[in-house]
Amino acid sequence: MSLSNEERQTIVSLELKKARETYEEIKVLMDAKRLNGAANRMYYSVFHAVCALLINDGYQVNTHRGSHALFNQQYIKTGILPKEYGQLYNQLQTMREESDYNCAYDVEIDELQQRIEPARMLIEEVEKLINKPR
Repeated sequence: MSLSNEERQTIVSLELKKARETYEEIKVLMDAKRLNGAANRMYYSVFHAVCALLINDGYQVNTHRGSHALFNQQYIKTGILPKEYGQLYNQLQTMREESDYNCAYDVEIDELQQRIEPARMLIEEVEKLINKPR
């Protein structure tokens, strides 16, 4: 499916809005001691930012795994973004999957707290790349 520039910009804008709103939900869930939910929202905040970047640059995003592969291939391995962001994205996906699908797993507060700021920074870096003049 081919998008017009206007359609692409609209989708990218919506993905970034979703990333920011979802990131804001993390604090609410952490304050309510809903750590598994906070892990879910942290992953999805980054996922939506990554989708915005990929779509902005003309890539088609079909699956979570596909978004990871493209993100790592196009932005991490090329040095556009530091490898720590690729590692963070992978860690967040693992944490989200464990907390969503493994009833014996509960996210630890320290796991979340050490990733809150890096997740925010990744979202900001994605926004900078999207807004960078070409």
